[in-house]
Amino acid sequence: MILLNSRKRLFNLTIVLISGIIIFILGLGNTGLVDETPPLFAAAARAMSESGDWLTPKVNGIFRFDKPPLIYWLMGFFYSLPKNEIWDSFGTLSARLPSALGSLFLMLMIGDTLFCWPQKGDRQFLNPIVASLGFALSPLIIIWSRTAVSDALLTGTLGISLLLFWRRMASKNNDKCISAWVFLGFAILTKGPVAFVLALLTITFFLFIQKNWKTLLRKINPKKGFLITILISVPWYILELIKEGKPFWDNFFGYHNFQRYTSVVNNHAEPFWFFLYIMILASLPFTPFLYYGIFKAFKDFLKSSKESCNITDSLYTYSLCWLLSVLIFFSISATKLPSYWLPAIPAAAILISNGFINLKISSKSFLYLWIFNILILFGISIAFFFSNIWLSSINDPEMPNLVSELISSGIIFKAKLFFASFTLVAIILFSLKSKNIFLYLQILILIGQSFLMSPIRKLADTSRQLPLRNISKLISNVREGNETLAMIGIRKPSLHYYSRQIVFYEPNTKEGLINLSDRLDEDRRENYEDRPDYEYKSLLIVIDEYSSLEQHWSNINHQKLGEYGIYNLWRIQKSDLNKYSEFLLKSGYKSDWKNRKVENF
Repeated sequence: MILLNSRKRLFNLTIVLISGIIIFILGLGNTGLVDETPPLFAAAARAMSESGDWLTPKVNGIFRFDKPPLIYWLMGFFYSLPKNEIWDSFGTLSARLPSALGSLFLMLMIGDTLFCWPQKGDRQFLNPIVASLGFALSPLIIIWSRTAVSDALLTGTLGISLLLFWRRMASKNNDKCISAWVFLGFAILTKGPVAFVLALLTITFFLFIQKNWKTLLRKINPKKGFLITILISVPWYILELIKEGKPFWDNFFGYHNFQRYTSVVNNHAEPFWFFLYIMILASLPFTPFLYYGIFKAFKDFLKSSKESCNITDSLYTYSLCWLLSVLIFFSISATKLPSYWLPAIPAAAILISNGFINLKISSKSFLYLWIFNILILFGISIAFFFSNIWLSSINDPEMPNLVSELISSGIIFKAKLFFASFTLVAIILFSLKSKNIFLYLQILILIGQSFLMSPIRKLADTSRQLPLRNISKLISNVREGNETLAMIGIRKPSLHYYSRQIVFYEPNTKEGLINLSDRLDEDRRENYEDRPDYEYKSLLIVIDEYSSLEQHWSNINHQKLGEYGIYNLWRIQKSDLNKYSEFLLKSGYKSDWKNRKVENF
């Protein structure tokens, strides 16, 4: 079956590859990193590349035990390529490529799996393309695959692993299943134990409903495979535990895994049904077809439980087990984020394609689903035509001119034009009862996301990140005697990334002022490039315009060196800072930086 018509297979994969490059790769390095989290990943990876310490991630002179190292190693590899600063001037191409490539390879795996093991129904040749685009055009995948964090890489490595497991079970030959376990090891090195738990739940659920589960279990070779996964993923954890000991154990396993799952972290508390809501958003505008695909997969499962069915026809049932595993596991979690749903989107895309391959044009289901879909598209179009109502509610202090810039840039007009045209085309294709309406609309979205997303990213970069890049350049030009750098008020990790300096982050409160004075003496960190001169007579402060109005900051004598956007660069004398700090201490205020995590990297 795998050798079925190699030319068609290559043609199919070429279409998927070109589509993936358009969605994930084009323009990847044209804009800067977006705060808050991506600069932390990028800074840790670049520090590995420049310092030569590939074992322990560090950001701003502090250990970063947030995630395992695979994402940092891949980013660091690109940062280490010759002349990186020339072909990647922002440093964002190197930081974003692991996410983009993870999604691109998973997209290819989805297409290839559905081509080599076509599910029952019409239009089997086009179904792999529909499923691949269903994954790649998910709003969440479009966003996170171009973001320098580990979520898309986890989705890619785990998704490839799970598809390889199913392919092995569906295969008629007796080759040993090695590659699936290798990618599972990569997934664990990307995000931690959660990857293993999701894979275990998916495979367990699927085998539980199979009559020949013992045979299928033997085919994936769990004893040898589990050993391979351990050999790939565990050594780093052991080496880090030996080197750093309790701080690593407490931060990685205690805080970033156990505590995140059992208690609410960083105010990310959501109701139990949160991911049902995210599931709707993640599959727009084809969400009705996801629910149809879930219903159809469940119906097929009930049918297969009564009749003897071929394992090669079970991909939709397997995808249902996959989606439910993610849904159940993260719904129980106390901390919930939209990105937690990403590992379920490949399964959702395969289930969505179930509608494309099985729906008959003459059926009532086809009529109802497309009427519902057209109503969703019509609602989105109406939302943009009445954009003046909701645009007025946007109030971002970091981008005070965002609304006027959105209007003047023409982005809102382009969105109105695109969604109105998209809805009209959907109505026409529906009225003509086109067999491939689903694929045609996906192609339009593929064109439209390039048409809309590029100017949106450019505008966001110009409004939010360009001021920080400019002020970082200014810091490099005016810095004297390795002055210490601090940021007051709005906390932006990208300042550390672009300035390449240790940055002390403090709130604009009176306690923040005391903290800064105190930390210059007690919180002295090493940098991978140079060490700040903590004894130097002056220091540089980046302070936003709102914080600069606070009396205790504005009262300190300062030299204004520049202003970009809402950010000002000041030089203040250390003696003036200490003097005002002593005044506040006498007034009853106290430092609190030792009682909290100064920067939670």
